[in-house]
Amino acid sequence: MSDVQTLFKQHCIIPDVTTIAPSEILNIQYPSGVTVDLGKELTPTQVKDRPNVKWASKDTEYYTLAMVDPDAPSRENPKFREWHHWLVGNIYGGDINKGEVLSDYIGSGPPKGTGLHRYVFLVFRQQEKCDFSKVSKLPNNSGNKRGKFSISKFAQQFKLGTPVAGNFYVAKYDDYVPKLYAKLKG
Repeated sequence: MSDVQTLFKQHCIIPDVTTIAPSEILNIQYPSGVTVDLGKELTPTQVKDRPNVKWASKDTEYYTLAMVDPDAPSRENPKFREWHHWLVGNIYGGDINKGEVLSDYIGSGPPKGTGLHRYVFLVFRQQEKCDFSKVSKLPNNSGNKRGKFSISKFAQQFKLGTPVAGNFYVAKYDDYVPKLYAKLKG
């Protein structure tokens, strides 16, 4: 069993987000200089900007990338599970810039006093290019329609199969969160 699979189970990402853990690591580097390292704690300030993401992709395949928070608004009361922070489909050959942005990136914003939240990244290999025309496109200045998402149901709907790569970090409230909330109201 890979480190990804072991830590997904230890941190209850299985079964909270997915039933099957990916076997490959997803490499995630933020402009702030931090990298995502299987459960390492990062701050909302460090992850406020869209990261660079790489995995063992094939040049002729399409992929979908998701980032979700299963702990919204808190791990004890996850009534908005999963809140999706980022969703990009039809990523050709692993180049996210060539993908179809379904939900633009929003960094971590755990409410004050709710402790650590898990932020889970998953990549799925698509069987073919998908028709996402009926999926609402969400900008990065709105939190509307992001709660109560299920990446597992989304993957089932679009026949994405099981995740091929993944990673996650944990984060709790810091002084950047009010700035993020102000941006989401804009």
